[in-house]
Amino acid sequence: MAGDDTSGIKLETWLLIGFIVAMLLSTTVIIATSANKTTVYSAYVTDEEQNVQYQQVSSMRSSLGDDGMDYVIANTMSTPMLVNDWREPHRTMLVIAAPEKPFDNAEAEALHEFVTERGGKVIIAANSTNAQTVADKFDVKFFDAPVVDPNRYYEVASQTGEAEPADSRKLWAVAGVNKVWDDQFERRPYCSAESLQDSSKYSNCALPVLFHRPTAIQVLDNEDTSRNVKVLAHASGSAFIARENMDANDPDNPILGGNNTGLIIRMDYPGIEAIDQVKGVREGNVEVTGSIVFISDHSVLANHLWDYADAEVTGKQQCESGFYGERPCWDSLLSSTDGSGTDWNGNEDYFTTLIRDMMEHENEDISTVITSKNSNFYIVFDESRHVTSAMSSPFTEAMGAIVMLTSDTLLKWLIVLNLMALLSIAIMVVPEKENWRHVFDLTRFRERPNKVDPNQYLQRVRESMMAKVRQFNDLTRDEMARKTPGEIQSMVKDPRLIELLYSQQRSYSNEELR
Repeated sequence: MAGDDTSGIKLETWLLIGFIVAMLLSTTVIIATSANKTTVYSAYVTDEEQNVQYQQVSSMRSSLGDDGMDYVIANTMSTPMLVNDWREPHRTMLVIAAPEKPFDNAEAEALHEFVTERGGKVIIAANSTNAQTVADKFDVKFFDAPVVDPNRYYEVASQTGEAEPADSRKLWAVAGVNKVWDDQFERRPYCSAESLQDSSKYSNCALPVLFHRPTAIQVLDNEDTSRNVKVLAHASGSAFIARENMDANDPDNPILGGNNTGLIIRMDYPGIEAIDQVKGVREGNVEVTGSIVFISDHSVLANHLWDYADAEVTGKQQCESGFYGERPCWDSLLSSTDGSGTDWNGNEDYFTTLIRDMMEHENEDISTVITSKNSNFYIVFDESRHVTSAMSSPFTEAMGAIVMLTSDTLLKWLIVLNLMALLSIAIMVVPEKENWRHVFDLTRFRERPNKVDPNQYLQRVRESMMAKVRQFNDLTRDEMARKTPGEIQSMVKDPRLIELLYSQQRSYSNEELR
């Protein structure tokens, strides 16, 4: 039996084997599900090949962060369900671009609370129904097919300078930051570079916005008096949803009407109470506005439409291009009074202005020490909705699970370090203890050759017998030590056992001891 115990696998080894197997299985499953999938519409991918890089939103992050407007940029890799644990939610914006995984109901509830109760800001850009769970909380509907607008689509040139085939799903629109014009054919003042720096001016002007393949979004219930709903951009009255084909006469392709074929919808929830720094450099109660913007196309934030340099390389054409022919362009809805023209300079101008207007920069309740600096406001990119690459998926999923436990940076790293420490302790090599057992037959020493020296058999039998005599007579070790040999012999009584205890001349075989 002793030989079996020494050759068996130790507990520490089993723990190590189990840990390695679990890691390999989880990593294999994650990699298998992520294989052949490239991360797109991420704010942090900057080294992909050119065509893939055009589909990222890294230019947006750069424009809003240290290289541009100096907002504090962050990201979340776990779940938007944690938004209500963030500090200063009324000064925080969550940007969700191209959700590749649908939201669950708990996440949608958290986002609704973030906007309507905490005064948070959210931008959701999607051309699929993956954002529908969130949209349901705000009575908004995402359609599941692209919009075709034969009157409002832009032209694209190939690398050789020739016009690419016309695509009436690549729409343009003219949008205000927080103003809606009742007459959809009315010319709007064009937002010049100077106007974009002044809130009193950019509130009354508009800019062109280009879409790649938008769907339609529609407000289902506009009777909620606690919010202000504005359809900032929409398609023309002849636009339709291309569910089956590109035929406008197909009854399966519904025509919603211009204002119902929304492209950008903004909802503001004013009068939310929050705590922030007020005048006098002290904290106090302030009223803030929660805002959410639904955009019917995630590509409006992508590099190839955000940055004009990338847009020019990828062939986007201005209105003066001959490719438009007699078809209307956005300059038909814009007017310039200062000679600045009506050129589209990338979607950056519009959305950076929209973000600024959604933030609390103009809130007079909050101290100007806060509102005057963009570095006091936070923009968080939601990276949890993206399918990541096979190499980074295991790390992303692991960190996402840890973030579910806490959103505190220090506690996150403490959890990681504790897990590593526990693993190290579990697999630590410790000296193997002596294999001890109680043997009732003290004479069967041959079964324990590695534990007892044969030369000490007799001595150990004598010690065991003396212990038995002491226990039988209910004596302590000290009392037993004070007994004389004669007293001990009187307690033993049996002559053969007395001889065993005291005889130095006699030798015993194992059979006799037994």
